[in-house]
Amino acid sequence: MTQLTKKQDSLLNELLANFDGDAEERLGKNGLLMQVKKRAVEAMLEGELTDHLGYEPNDPLGNGTGNSRNGRSARMVQSKDGEIGLEIPRDRNGSFEPQVVKKRRRRIDRIDDMIIGLYARGLSTRGIQAELAELYGAEVSSTLISNVTNSVLDEVQAWRARPLDPLYPIIYRPSEASWARV
Repeated sequence: MTQLTKKQDSLLNELLANFDGDAEERLGKNGLLMQVKKRAVEAMLEGELTDHLGYEPNDPLGNGTGNSRNGRSARMVQSKDGEIGLEIPRDRNGSFEPQVVKKRRRRIDRIDDMIIGLYARGLSTRGIQAELAELYGAEVSSTLISNVTNSVLDEVQAWRARPLDPLYPIIYRPSEASWARV
């Protein structure tokens, strides 16, 4: 388990000290932890935009650069913990390409990777849907799962049809094998 710094520990203690809510208010869909996650993602997006523009918000260095902050757009994204409403910052030129929540993406936390992993293990679309709902509480449609698995279908077919090498040499050295020393 990762150790918290003193600052992180004191912030967590301060956050939870005066919180008298039940478990649902802390851990639920609209609970405290989801709000912390929302703010953390939005802060990362703001940091990405600052890095992209090269100056902090309201900094006079941005005057006359030809590109500046241009408000935010609301977007609902699906995470493994449920749906989060985010305010995605944007720039005037439209050249900002966020990496935390990529453009035209509606899912974060590698839900696509989880779907593909479960698909690779042989689960059906409905099986993947049931697993995601049971393990993560993520309600995803079977259509979404089909779209994700179809997006990698060409790569799977190409991998299956790849030419194999005619010979696969295997080198065995018993002196280097860890099981041989037992």
